[in-house]
Amino acid sequence: MYDKNNVFAKIIAGEIAAERLYEDDSIIAIKDIKPEAILHILVIPKKNYIDFADFTKKATTEEIAHYFKTIASIAKANGADEYRIVSNKGTSSGQSVFHFHTHILSGSINQELINKNL
Repeated sequence: MYDKNNVFAKIIAGEIAAERLYEDDSIIAIKDIKPEAILHILVIPKKNYIDFADFTKKATTEEIAHYFKTIASIAKANGADEYRIVSNKGTSSGQSVFHFHTHILSGSINQELINKNL
């Protein structure tokens, strides 16, 4: 069951501040507060989906296409020509917020970020 009090639901509602990099009627993109790469953006649909399986089951074809096409635009707008997209499903995979979201990661993971912050 979807928890309407999760952190992403609160960010979407404006109850918690976040650095918004992109927003339209159905999606927001924010900077991750614990980045795992030089560029780490979270792309979050505004509707209440628990995880990837829930999203693909309940969203329309148009919503799914818009979501993934927008990820590419967000990455490019933030200077990423090369990047990974990651979405975890379930606790054992690393999902900690049960509102579907996708991570855009670009730049060397961890070590380069650590060196940059020294």
